[in-house]
Amino acid sequence: MPTPSLASLPIRRLTLRDLTACADLSEDRGWPREEHKWGLLLAAGRGHGIDDPDGGLVAACVVTEYGPQEQPALAAVGMVLVAERHARRGVGRRLMRHIVSAMGTTPLTLHATPYGRPLYEELGFKVTGHAEMLRGHFVSTGDRPEAVTRAATAEDLPAIVRLDEQVFGVDRTHIVTRLPAFADQLRVAEEDGRIIGYAAAWPNMDTHVVGPLIARDTATAEALLASLAARTDRPLRTDIDVRHEELLSWAKAHGLASVALNAVMTYGITELPGNWSRRFAPLTVAAA
Repeated sequence: MPTPSLASLPIRRLTLRDLTACADLSEDRGWPREEHKWGLLLAAGRGHGIDDPDGGLVAACVVTEYGPQEQPALAAVGMVLVAERHARRGVGRRLMRHIVSAMGTTPLTLHATPYGRPLYEELGFKVTGHAEMLRGHFVSTGDRPEAVTRAATAEDLPAIVRLDEQVFGVDRTHIVTRLPAFADQLRVAEEDGRIIGYAAAWPNMDTHVVGPLIARDTATAEALLASLAARTDRPLRTDIDVRHEELLSWAKAHGLASVALNAVMTYGITELPGNWSRRFAPLTVAAA
């Protein structure tokens, strides 16, 4: 039997049953397996992939939609991966063209590495911002935080969902309500009994990823990040909007080092909805 050409292989929906194959694909490209993250994305988003006739996946990606189910207001594209043995043969371009076509008029966003950015620009995505990835063991200076933080409770969830929509600009209840089970820590910042910020720390291989990080101001964001760091021995990783220069400087002064600078790109809109001044870090760059 002749081997089918890559262009003729169908693109299909991925489900949680494909989690191991997705993790294998990550590993194939030299990425961490990130099974915990893949599990969330495949459950909360729409996976798209191409099966390899010889086993495994040729390529995969996940689209996470936000807003009304019948007409999403925004969709984030992430985990765009092509197996090394099929790289540089147009598979990634074909998969992304499929996504753009399938999403119709829904605005899209993604975080692009310098390697992936030319493809996305070719497809019509525009750079609208940047996020700096930080990683390292947080070193406390013993300073007393300006904001009061505590562990979130089940009763806090409605207020967290409301705050998140105010800041993110689009409803993402289906993501936020998964955080208590997904994250090892979920904390809120309070003032006069009102929640003014929240943040999660979730396990990803040997690190704890801090995100989402949403706060009224930089001081509140610092208090939340420090409170999460105080309760883990793992190194932290987070992706901070570069416009938050004060938080970036503070985090670097407390032991986190710059790892990468990725472009935030959009398709169909000139800027992301919501209030960037209170949105400090995403849940994951794979879901905006």
